[in-house]
Amino acid sequence: MMSKAQYAQRRDGRVSALQYLYAWSINPPENLVDDLRVFFEGQEQPREHYAFGEELIHGVIDNQAAIDAQIRVLAQNWEFERIAKIDLAILRIAMFEMLHRKDIPPVVSINEAIDISKQFSNADSKRFINGILDRLKDQLGRDARKASD
Repeated sequence: MMSKAQYAQRRDGRVSALQYLYAWSINPPENLVDDLRVFFEGQEQPREHYAFGEELIHGVIDNQAAIDAQIRVLAQNWEFERIAKIDLAILRIAMFEMLHRKDIPPVVSINEAIDISKQFSNADSKRFINGILDRLKDQLGRDARKASD
């Protein structure tokens, strides 16, 4: 079990990843390393506090094409280009976790995405994000409530 402090640190990491990936989706930097350094210097906590978020940022960027292809399939009747950039960033993070972080139960990733969407997006986004992530969860072939190896 994670402590409250670890949970809060993970949430901070997800929020920092969301903020960075949202900006990245609008204006990708020339140099990711420099851009990340500047971004984390502007955060409230030292960079180490956001280690989980930084892992998510790299994971999403490294796997963006595959994640976006999956979003296109799962976003039934939605044009990919019409998905709000903030919702796209939330989806990319949650899907990266669900597909590549077996130590995080899928329902945790989904709940975090929905909570973060309530804070940063609009009411309709919550249903949209939940629908896509729920469809992905059903395709994973593992217990959605448990971490796995």
